[in-house]
Amino acid sequence: MKYGELDGSFLAAGGETGIFSLVEDFYRQMETLPEAKLIRSMHPQDLTESIDKLARFLCAWLGGPKLYREKYGSISIPRAHQHLKISTIERDAWLLCMQQALLNTQYPDDFQQYLLTQLAVPANRCVNAV
Repeated sequence: MKYGELDGSFLAAGGETGIFSLVEDFYRQMETLPEAKLIRSMHPQDLTESIDKLARFLCAWLGGPKLYREKYGSISIPRAHQHLKISTIERDAWLLCMQQALLNTQYPDDFQQYLLTQLAVPANRCVNAV
């Protein structure tokens, strides 16, 4: 199955387990990368809910179960982040954290590249400042 078709991306990411693992590492990257200091400060000290929300969102976004909607309701990514000042600097830091987390997975290189390309779309939509 191709990425982006039905649940192909969800399965390539390792299902719920793989996605939750990716997101946990994503936030570890955010806590350790100097480039991510500013975006880390935009999150609560306890990242439990942030991890849960992003992982649940990604499950559905990648073609799996709609776990975010089941627990939190519907979401518009740009609207959910509009209270934050997000420039290309913050966007790039977010994508860097994801890129580093992806490098720690067993995902095939083409899937890692596919995910980064796809994630850049909503990341770009969140940019609301110069």
